[in-house]
Amino acid sequence: MQTPMVNSYFEKRYNFFKWRHDSSFVNKTVLALIMACITGISAQIIIPLPWTPVPVTGQTFAVLMAGIILGRYWGGISQALYVAIGLIGVPWFAGMSGGFDAILCASGGYLIGFIIMSLFLGHFTDKYIRARSFTSMLGLMFIANFIMLYVPGVIGLSLWMTANGAQPTLWSLLAMGVLPFVIGDIMKIGGAAALTKAITPKEAFGEEVDVKEAANWRIF
Repeated sequence: MQTPMVNSYFEKRYNFFKWRHDSSFVNKTVLALIMACITGISAQIIIPLPWTPVPVTGQTFAVLMAGIILGRYWGGISQALYVAIGLIGVPWFAGMSGGFDAILCASGGYLIGFIIMSLFLGHFTDKYIRARSFTSMLGLMFIANFIMLYVPGVIGLSLWMTANGAQPTLWSLLAMGVLPFVIGDIMKIGGAAALTKAITPKEAFGEEVDVKEAANWRIF
């Protein structure tokens, strides 16, 4: 039996997502800019590693949540704004860096991955109610993080190393661009999936969900 407090929470989370879905273009743009700022702030949480030019940062968690909170298209737009504003010189990439050179550095490919993974998660969050459960979102976030983020990230790292005269092997790319971050990413994915389950409504709020799936799926 659900208590009045629990029912109130369910109502408030539904109302937020309903408002987000029905908001004007201006409101959605403001939300995307706010999420871009949150990504920029979290990017300053840095743990440099001596054997790789790619640092550990806190921004992956913000990127994962961008698609969840803003939904289809707008999660990706928030990260596109983050990248675009950083490229024109705002110093909110990792280490308070900015400028067009950031896309050409060792971690430039990961910036592209941020946009792709947010678009992916936003699509599934808005399209499938089942995706808002912990287990479903955990799987989706693993795909987003370890494929849609790391593939462009490792490609960018490879191009950077080649441009600097190195001949990277697959092992060296994995050792510098993937393996050091796996444990931290698993922790961030677990936290983001749990938060997603808690904050997302488990009923349609106006988005174009799969009708059959929506009729057969009800969880809290």
